Amino acid sequence: MSFIQDYKEDFILLLESGFIAVNQADEDAARKLFKAAELLDPKSTLPKVGIGYLHLHKLELKQAVELFESVLKEEPENEMAKTFLGLSLSFTPKGVNEAEKILESTAKSSDSLIKNLSISALDFVEKFIKKTPTPVEGMKKQK
Repeated sequence: MSFIQDYKEDFILLLESGFIAVNQADEDAARKLFKAAELLDPKSTLPKVGIGYLHLHKLELKQAVELFESVLKEEPENEMAKTFLGLSLSFTPKGVNEAEKILESTAKSSDSLIKNLSISALDFVEKFIKKTPTPVEGMKKQK
C-alpha cells in the first residue's frame, strides 16, 4: 500500500478545509489543501472547482471562468461548477445575460444548497447589477 493510499479517505476533509481557507482569505493554505486533495484523487474535478472558487473570491474572474468552464468540459452536469460559473459571469460586463441563463438552470437543482445559491445570485444580479446605473446615467439623475 502506497503512502498516498493511506490518506485516500481524507480527500473530502482536505477539500472542505480548502473551501474554509478560501472563506477565511488564506490563499496559501487553500492552494496547499486543494493540491493535496488533487494528489489523492487526480481524476476528481473538485480541487479545480476549489481553485476556481479561490479566484472568484479574489475577483479574478477570467481565471475563475476558465477553470469552471474546463470542469464543465469534463463533467457537463457539475452543478457546483455551473453555479460558480454563473456567479463569476454575473460580475463581467458582457456575461450578465449568460450568467442569468446558467443560474436559472441551476436554480432548479435538486440540491438545496445549489438551488439557494443560484436563487440568491439571481436576486443579487436583479437588484444590484442590472439596476445599477452607469456613471453617465448616474450623472444625468443628479442634474
